[in-house]
Amino acid sequence: MDTPRRTVFACSCEDTMELDAGAIVKGCGGTLRTAEHLCRSQLDRFLAAMGTGAVTVGCTQEAPLFRQEAEAAGHAGPLDFVNIREQAGWSEEGGKAGPKMAALLAAAAVPMPPTSLVPLASEGVTLILGRDAAALALAEQLKGSLDLTVLLTGQEDVTPQASAEYPVLRGRARAATGWLGHFEVVVDGHAAASPSSRAAYRWGRAQDGAVSRCDVILDVSGGPPLFPAHEVRLGYLRAAPGDAAALEKMAREAATLTGQFDKPRFVAFDAGLCAHSRNRRTGCTRCLDLCPTGAITPGGPGHWDSVAISAEICAGCGACAAACPTGAVTYALPPTDALLRRARILLRAYAAAGGRAPVLLLHGEEGEAMFDALSRHGPGLPAGVLPLRVGQATALDLALLVAPYVWGAGSIRVLLPARRPHGAEGLLRNLDTATALLGGLGLFAGPGAIETDDPFVLLDALRAGPRPASLPREADFLPLGTPREILKAALANLRAALEAPATLIPLPAGAAHGAAHVAADGCTLCLACTMVCPTGAFAANADRPELSFLEDACVQCGLCAATCPEKVISLEPRFNLLPEAATRQVVRQEAQAECPSCRKLFGTRASIDRVKARLVSSGHWMFADASRLAILDLCEDCRVHAATGQGAAIDPYAGPARPATRTTADYLREAAEGAGRDDLS
Repeated sequence: MDTPRRTVFACSCEDTMELDAGAIVKGCGGTLRTAEHLCRSQLDRFLAAMGTGAVTVGCTQEAPLFRQEAEAAGHAGPLDFVNIREQAGWSEEGGKAGPKMAALLAAAAVPMPPTSLVPLASEGVTLILGRDAAALALAEQLKGSLDLTVLLTGQEDVTPQASAEYPVLRGRARAATGWLGHFEVVVDGHAAASPSSRAAYRWGRAQDGAVSRCDVILDVSGGPPLFPAHEVRLGYLRAAPGDAAALEKMAREAATLTGQFDKPRFVAFDAGLCAHSRNRRTGCTRCLDLCPTGAITPGGPGHWDSVAISAEICAGCGACAAACPTGAVTYALPPTDALLRRARILLRAYAAAGGRAPVLLLHGEEGEAMFDALSRHGPGLPAGVLPLRVGQATALDLALLVAPYVWGAGSIRVLLPARRPHGAEGLLRNLDTATALLGGLGLFAGPGAIETDDPFVLLDALRAGPRPASLPREADFLPLGTPREILKAALANLRAALEAPATLIPLPAGAAHGAAHVAADGCTLCLACTMVCPTGAFAANADRPELSFLEDACVQCGLCAATCPEKVISLEPRFNLLPEAATRQVVRQEAQAECPSCRKLFGTRASIDRVKARLVSSGHWMFADASRLAILDLCEDCRVHAATGQGAAIDPYAGPARPATRTTADYLREAAEGAGRDDLS
C-alpha cells in the first residue's frame, strides 16, 4: 500500500509576504498548496487535507487552531508546523526567499525522537538561609504553603517572632549537595534559639557538622552561592537580602515547588564507552573539566573506569556531549544524528529549489525572539541565511559543525547570548578544531560564533561574515552512526568533492583525534597499553609478540602514555586522511624465544636477553656462572624441572656452604696439638 504524499501548505498571511510557488514546489518535499488566509477564510483547504496523510503547515502563530481543527476532523497522520513568515517571508529579501521557504518546509517534516524524563518530587520542606530580618519576612510570606526552617548566620541581631510557627536556628552553611527534593546542607555553628530571647535572638550551644535535609533551599544570606552555576540548580533560589523585587519573585517561585515534577533527560550516557580511567589511572577528563554544575563526577565503586552523570543535577548545557571523544555522552534534546538528518534535508531542499551556498545559522531558543524582532522592526533575515533550531548551542559537536558543508552549506554560524553561557568552552574548542579540519582541506569559510543579544548586531555579523564557500561538485552522504563516525564520513566526502589530496591535518591541543607514537627502541612489549586502551586503538597479537595501532580509533585520552612503564608513548593531535589511518599498523614486534629443551615458543628473545644482562650486571650470586644463567633460556615448564629436578643446576633454597660441626673433642685435640708444637719449639 502506497503512503500518501505529504501535503505542504504555504500561506502568504493576507499577502504580507511573497510566495515563489515555482521555487517552493521544487524543494518542499510534498504536494504544495498555497493560500492567503489559511487560518480563517480558507480553513476548508486545510480541512480537506485531513486524514491519514502527513501535513506540514508554514505557520506557527496559528498552530493551536490548526491542531484543534485537525483533532476535531480525526486527522491520524503527522502534523508539523514551521515559521516561514518571520524567518523568511517578512524580509527585505522576501522576494528571493522561495528556496529558503522550500527548505524550511521540507526540514520541518523530519521527525525528532521523543525525550525521556527524569522524575523529581518535593514535599515542600524548605530551608531559608539568611542573615537578617529579610529571612523572617520571607518565611512569613511562605509559612502557609511550605514547611519552613530558618537558618540565620547570627552576624546581625534579629528580633524574635512573636509566635514560633517554624524553627529559627543559627548556623552557617558550609557545603551543600543535591537537587530539588533531595538537598543536604552541612551546617557549622548550629544552635537553637533560646525561648527566652527578648530584644534579639540568643543562641544555645553550638555544634559543627550538623546536616540539614530539605527539598528546597532559599538563600538570602548575601554570601557566596552554595553551588556552581547556581542559576540552573533546580530547587536552589538565591536573592540579595536587600532586593525587594528579587525577594518577591523568589517567594512566588518557591510557592510552586511542591509536588511531582519532570525534567528532560538532557544527555544519554553509555559507561562502557567512557575513556575516563582504567586500572585507577586517569585518562580523559574533558566532560569533568567542562561541566558547570558539577553533575559529572568520577565513578565510584563498581564504576571506577567511567564517570557518573546525575540526571537530576544536569542543566542541559550539553558541553559534555560536545567534548566527549568516544560518544559515551550524547545530547538527547535532540541527538546529533536527528539534527543532522534535518540539516541535510534543509540544505538539499534549498539547493533543489535553486539556492546555493547558504549560511546555516544554528541557534537555541533565544534565536526565535531575535528573528521575530528583525522581521517586525527591521529588514528581516537575509534570504541566504537558513536558521536551524538546536537544543543547546553549547552541545554542538564536531559532526554538526562539519557535515553540513558536504550538503551545500556555504558557512556555519552559531548564535550565542552576549553573556557567554555555561559550558561554552567546549563549543569554542570545537569551532577551533572544525576550522582547522576545514582549513586543512582548503575550505576556509569555517564555522564561527556570533555572541550577541541584539538582533541588529546579529544581522550585521551575518552580512559581514566570510564569503561562503562552494564545493566544485555535489557531495552527499547519510548521517549514520556515532558523531565520530559521521565526522569521518563527512571529511572523506568533503575531500572527494574538493579533490583535495589525502593529508595529515594538525589539530589544536586537546582535540580528540590523533596518533599515539611509540618509541620502538624503548618498548619492551609489556602490552600494558593494550590493557587500558578504551577504544582498542592499541592491540596485541595472540599469535606472536606484536603491538599494533589503529589511528582512527585513538581518542587521545592519554591512558596509554600514563600507563606505559617505559614512558615511550607520546600523543599528537591530528586528523589523518591517509589510508593507513584506517588500517592497523605494527609499531613493535620481536622474534619469539625458543626453548632449547622442548622447542616451545614463549616470550621474546629480546626480553630474555634483557633480563639476563640485568642479572649479570647486578652480580646476583644465584646467576654467577653461565650454567645457572642458561636456565632463563628455558620455557616455564622446563625451567621448573631444571631448577628442582635431580642434579639441578640451581637449588632455589640453597645458601652458602655450612661450616662443619665442632665438638669438645675437636677443641681438646686442637689444644693438645698446639701444646705439642710449643714443646718442640
